[in-house]
Amino acid sequence: MAPTKAPAAPSSQNPVVLLWKAYNQQTPDRLKFIDAFLFFLMLSGIIQFAYCVLVTNYPYNAFLSGFASTVGQFVLAASLRSQVNPQNKDEFKEVSPERAFADFALGSIVLHFFVYNFLG
Repeated sequence: MAPTKAPAAPSSQNPVVLLWKAYNQQTPDRLKFIDAFLFFLMLSGIIQFAYCVLVTNYPYNAFLSGFASTVGQFVLAASLRSQVNPQNKDEFKEVSPERAFADFALGSIVLHFFVYNFLG
C-alpha cells in the first residue's frame, strides 16, 4: 500500500503570505516609506561589503566611510521609525513626529559631516 500524502496547505495559510498581508493592511504608509528606506540602506551596506571583500578595499578609508555612513543612517532611520510608530505613543509621549524627523535630519547632517571629514 502506497503512503498517502497530506493535502497541500492552501497558499493563504503560508506564514510568509499571512505576514505580508498583515503588514500591508496594518502598517501606516509613513512607516512603509521608512521601511523601504531601511531596506535600501541594508542592501547598500551589503553591496559595499561584498565589493570590499570580492573586488578591492582600496582606498580602505573610503570603504569605511561609506559603510559607516550606511550603518549610521540605518540606526538613525530605525530610531525615527520607532518614534513615529503610533503603537509606541506611550514610550515617546513628549516626542512629536515632527520633532522626531528634525532629530533624524540633524543627526544625519552631523553623521555625514564626520563621514566627509573621515574621507580626507
